[in-house]
Amino acid sequence: MTSPQPAATRTMAPAVKPRTQYTLNVLRKEQLSPHMVRIIAGGPGLAKFEPKDATDMYVKIHFLHPGVEYTEPVDVFALRESMPRELWPVTRTYTVRWIDLAAQEIAIDFVLHGSSGLAGPWAAAAIPGDRIIFSGPGGGYQPNPDADWHLLAGDEAALPAIAAALEALPAEAAGHAYLEVDSAADIQPLDKPHGVGLTWVFRNGTTPAESTALLDAVRNGPWPEGTVHAFVHGEREYMKALRDLLFKQRGLERAQVSLSGYWAYGRTEDYFQAEKREPIGKIL
Repeated sequence: MTSPQPAATRTMAPAVKPRTQYTLNVLRKEQLSPHMVRIIAGGPGLAKFEPKDATDMYVKIHFLHPGVEYTEPVDVFALRESMPRELWPVTRTYTVRWIDLAAQEIAIDFVLHGSSGLAGPWAAAAIPGDRIIFSGPGGGYQPNPDADWHLLAGDEAALPAIAAALEALPAEAAGHAYLEVDSAADIQPLDKPHGVGLTWVFRNGTTPAESTALLDAVRNGPWPEGTVHAFVHGEREYMKALRDLLFKQRGLERAQVSLSGYWAYGRTEDYFQAEKREPIGKIL
């Protein structure tokens, strides 16, 4: 029988950094297109926010259940110890479009799907003074300054991250960005280097499950000489098709590509996140 290790020499597990919650108020709202709205939130609670050095920085927004009485001030992590799971706030993941710590403001863009979903209807109905609770941030992509050119491709869910990446590119950068939206009415003005082309592609009423517009655009678009750094994010099944295009047909290496599914057609985020552990949810 092995003797217990003396307490004085026992290796201690590293302390887990507690997750930080930020509670802010909606300051204003901007309608960016028929299917996207920007919420600008702020307040002194943003003072402790530590941004990631990533253009795909994201946060987890915690939506409280209507009609449920929560102890104030709400601590979304502490209440998990005192409330049944079905009453825990529902979490949704959203990209940070921009943050201004000096002004104590943060902007998050929401895709609108009418009355379906949770976050979209909340954003559509939000008014100044409404509370927003989130935690984070996460993220890991930053355009590689050593790349010869950049490829960015995605749908509405990836538009905020791609827009942030375009703004972060140096003035002399080269490449091409492809953005799939429903129609020309959803085009937004974006800042980008002169040497980076921008192509908007349209589903024109078809669902993301039926459309191949983004895949076709990337497949048939220009492919310059040199080393490419790619950011390709969006609907999960779409990303699998683009994965095959980039790795099997174009022969890119894993380090050259940031690729993931931001969502899956016909799935809630809870179901989508659970499927990441299943074969259907694997992209890389």
